[in-house]
Amino acid sequence: MNDSSTPGRTKALDHTTAPSGTTTPAHKTTPRRAPLRTLALAAVLAGMSLSALPPAAVAAPRAPEIYALTIRHLDRAGAATDAYRTHVTGVSGPGAAEEVTPHDDSGTVTVRLPKGRYLLDSTLSGPEEGSGTDWIVQPRLDLDRDTTVTVDARTTAPVDVRPQDPDARFVSGLGFVEVTHGGTTRSANVMAGPGLRVAHLGPDAESGSVKEWFDTYWAGRGNDYALGYTFTSTRALTGLVRHPSAAALATVEIRRAAPAGETGTGFVSVQPSAGPTVGLVQPLRPLGTATVLVTPERGLWNVEYEGPAAPGTKPNRYAANGFAVRAGATTTHTFDNAVFGPALDTAPGARPAGVRDGAALSLDVPLLADGEGHVPSAPRFRAATTTLHRDGVLVGTRLGEPGRGTFTTTPGATSYRLTATATRGDGASPGGRVTAAWTFTSAATARPTALPLSTVRFAPALALDGTAPAGAGVRVPVTVQGAAAGSGVRSLTVSVSTDDGATWTRVPVVDGRAVYRDPAPGRSVSLRAELTDTKGNTLTQTLTDAYRTR
Repeated sequence: MNDSSTPGRTKALDHTTAPSGTTTPAHKTTPRRAPLRTLALAAVLAGMSLSALPPAAVAAPRAPEIYALTIRHLDRAGAATDAYRTHVTGVSGPGAAEEVTPHDDSGTVTVRLPKGRYLLDSTLSGPEEGSGTDWIVQPRLDLDRDTTVTVDARTTAPVDVRPQDPDARFVSGLGFVEVTHGGTTRSANVMAGPGLRVAHLGPDAESGSVKEWFDTYWAGRGNDYALGYTFTSTRALTGLVRHPSAAALATVEIRRAAPAGETGTGFVSVQPSAGPTVGLVQPLRPLGTATVLVTPERGLWNVEYEGPAAPGTKPNRYAANGFAVRAGATTTHTFDNAVFGPALDTAPGARPAGVRDGAALSLDVPLLADGEGHVPSAPRFRAATTTLHRDGVLVGTRLGEPGRGTFTTTPGATSYRLTATATRGDGASPGGRVTAAWTFTSAATARPTALPLSTVRFAPALALDGTAPAGAGVRVPVTVQGAAAGSGVRSLTVSVSTDDGATWTRVPVVDGRAVYRDPAPGRSVSLRAELTDTKGNTLTQTLTDAYRTR
């Protein structure tokens, strides 16, 4: 069977066809040869050294069998064509490391390759711009003799994947095939306009060894579309027709908040989680919403948001990856809204936020995650401090990175207080202050061990400007993350301040929700959580100016 990637490596998306249907010119290339393996003989003979072995005991390297592969290229009229780009990539056998892109202007090209299994894919373009592209894939090419393959554009059938929205405009598309044989995976791809036609070539491969997907992206007046379908088979596809209705699609809403009155244009992208794809990227203004209809059949989906950046600064990026969608249902992701605060990665196998490794103690807590827990790549802050105390004595202070710091301490078991503080804002847009202080007992470890750290998340219902209605009674969801979520919570209290933390009022927590009334218009609301888990570890978390009323 044929495939185009080495073990653990995916072939780059380099043999693409532009939407116009034209292809990048290719040239004759000399096949890249894998170095021959040398054979070594080891022996232990009583009373005889290795140098005393007779010459016949060492076998000479055997050269691989080499065969001629001839590839004929025919256009949609059945005539020889030079408008092609063909890849031949080794999968298994002596030719597993081979990868060539042979070309001859006559339309027929011959290349000599070692015996083995190969993946062949060929992209052919029509004589005129807009005449379409043909992509022919042979997932199984067993080269065990001189072989001739004919790549014939007349065998292809259309790829017609589009929404039923008559106003939708085609943006981009990608076809991708992945072939696995003998534990090795190879891949090939094509990027083309809506005139793409595809075909399978050659014998069937092994059951389930060929995986293929096609993604197309469309821009509509009210909604955009990301339509993708995956297939697992013994063959590559010959044609594909899908015209999903709106009811068969899932809706993904991406909302851009601006709690500090930020301006400038951000960008949002939507793409499937699995495998290479093009993705759909569009601008998003403050307080704006992008709506994309996607195919549940493509599996899990990713959304990324990049905010505007001042000159000389890095843009801030957020991501929501690997979420499920369902036909007829709406999934909403809001980026960059309050309440900003600590958040832990709760995915299975995620790296712990705090680690003890020997005498070293490290903290890496996203201290300024947004209201939905999205972690910023470049958090906006004016000051950040992380300190560690051992039995009340200062071990060290780290400045400049919110929620991060590494300290060297003594090996014996003792009590620690670890505190991380950050002041939000970038100077032009001042913000509140976030502080998390943990206490726990720790001793030196023989291997990296997670520290028993917890965080508390607050999720009030806020507008995209980070405000809540004044005077309204609220029930704010309170979620515990980290060690206490696993070992259990002994006690949890929540307090609210409406004077920037000068005074605090304890409020009830009922069924996982803090119950209180928001203050008059134009006031800020600060939140504090005090938690003790069943093992005696504590957290005091304070979010000053968490959100405001309107």
